[in-house]
Amino acid sequence: MVRRSNVVLFCPLQGIIDIIGKKWALLVIYEIGNHGKIRFNELKNELLGITSKSLVNTLNGLQDSELISKESFRETPPRVEYRLTKDGKGLYDIIIPLIRWSALRKGATVKECSCKHKPMNLGV
Repeated sequence: MVRRSNVVLFCPLQGIIDIIGKKWALLVIYEIGNHGKIRFNELKNELLGITSKSLVNTLNGLQDSELISKESFRETPPRVEYRLTKDGKGLYDIIIPLIRWSALRKGATVKECSCKHKPMNLGV
């Protein structure tokens, strides 16, 4: 169920921050975008250090914001897959420029990453 509000935000940045400012949100969008579709346990295995509860909360928030969709299959055992929506794909498309921007900043590196990806050459 998508929750809608009649409140209009006059500061677009606040609306964006409320959605993607959560600790795991961009990493989840990035991982789903990299895979096209992904199951819960596969996603959890890609994100180092995330708890099941945090992943469930993040997925629910991204669904409520219509950035991802969840498809349940009537199988035994049950199977659920997550995909990016059109808006989610739009957000995914701007993540690489954000990474590039971060790489250009002095001190914008971290010692450990929360995902299993190896460093990438961004041409910076």
